[in-house]
Amino acid sequence: MDIRQFFGKSSREALNMVRMAMGDDAVILSNRAVDGGNKIMAFKEEDLNALVDNESYRRHVVGVDGKDTSTLLSVLNNKVEGFHTNQAEPFKAVFEDAIEAVKVAAPTPAAISLAAQPVAIPVMAQPAPNAFMPPQASMMAASQQMTEMLSEMRTMRSVIESQLTTIAWGNIQQRDPIKSQILNTLLSAGFSASLARLLAEKMPANLDVEKATAWMKSILARNLDTIQNETEILDKGGIFALIGPTGVGKTTTTAKLAARYVMKHGTQNIGLITTDAYRIGGHEQLRIYGKILGVMVHAVKDEADLKIALNELKNKHTILIDTVGVSQRDRMVAEQIAMLSNTKTPIKKLLCLNATNTGETLTDVIRAYKGKGLDGCIITKLDEAATIGSALDVIIRGKLKLYYVANGQRVPEDIHLANKQYLIQHALKLNSARNLPFQFKTDELPFVMGSTVQAANSKPAHIIGD
Repeated sequence: MDIRQFFGKSSREALNMVRMAMGDDAVILSNRAVDGGNKIMAFKEEDLNALVDNESYRRHVVGVDGKDTSTLLSVLNNKVEGFHTNQAEPFKAVFEDAIEAVKVAAPTPAAISLAAQPVAIPVMAQPAPNAFMPPQASMMAASQQMTEMLSEMRTMRSVIESQLTTIAWGNIQQRDPIKSQILNTLLSAGFSASLARLLAEKMPANLDVEKATAWMKSILARNLDTIQNETEILDKGGIFALIGPTGVGKTTTTAKLAARYVMKHGTQNIGLITTDAYRIGGHEQLRIYGKILGVMVHAVKDEADLKIALNELKNKHTILIDTVGVSQRDRMVAEQIAMLSNTKTPIKKLLCLNATNTGETLTDVIRAYKGKGLDGCIITKLDEAATIGSALDVIIRGKLKLYYVANGQRVPEDIHLANKQYLIQHALKLNSARNLPFQFKTDELPFVMGSTVQAANSKPAHIIGD
């Protein structure tokens, strides 16, 4: 394979050089600014097409092999083991030459120890003939060169893998339209591209639409962890703290859970605590619910107050704690988690997740609140969400146990035990004509899959069973 470098005083000049040498269809591997101009690495499109003609290689690209990718050469060997010899050698030669160049650029310990006189080391970015540098400076220059080379190699690998995956998925759409349809269904329902891609790759071959859909639902259900019944809260009892960002519905959800307990066990053995001393009327909202239920509400401001309140309620069967809403990027999140974790009595932390949030936001929330561990989660505002696939996606990837879903403001009617089969069916049914502007077209799917290759290779999702 003929991978060449072009240098110009500007990006436009370098691109013109690429176009003159390789034509309008040249594949750009990298384009970055360097001292004095722009450097572009490129090769001809026909070289790329030749690499994906082999059927076994296409299967290998979209497969999930789980092999070690800790080094560049091991990555390359994994990717080309399905090639014929004459197809693999061009890529291997490029990477091996680059690694040899890195070895040459880095002086060996022996060479450094023998350097009694200043050693002339040319700096690649700014050549300076007859310039001499001491050994320490030469080592720094060599280290910088090596860093730049490794960066170029990583960029090359990422771009090549993305290009090949895009082409491979285009071929899959032609060979296996059912797999393409399942992929589009998951993406339209709000599931992440990485999870949708993994499920599509693992889907057995030769299934019709009905069987493929049933298989997809069964795999999602096996990976969505829910409580079987309300025994874990209403019967076993304990201390439960509802945590999460501002406006997610913690206070209303706390009132709903308290009402469900009172309806089953009465008011004698339940305690309510609120730590919301920041919002105007924050205490009063839960106090009103408590007054309706006939349950006293204890307001606390800090860790010391919380310990006192828990001691006063130690004989209660179930204690529910409504916490103040804190943005996931606020340092108070860590303080709140520490307050709940430092009591002598174990407190189960249930994270409230807003179903209307994007998957990226929900992932950010889970990462921030995970702290010393989460015991479960509750999906809120289910009735307001256009799609709920993103919420189910982050719960599956975060390996959280889902307790309840809330779908309205009524207390206690609008809270339900999580039913995984219903939730998955509901998520897939929400794919309606109203969401067409946010759905992917068939010819766009290969590009979506190509863009996920780097994330999938660095940290693949873990799915149980296929």
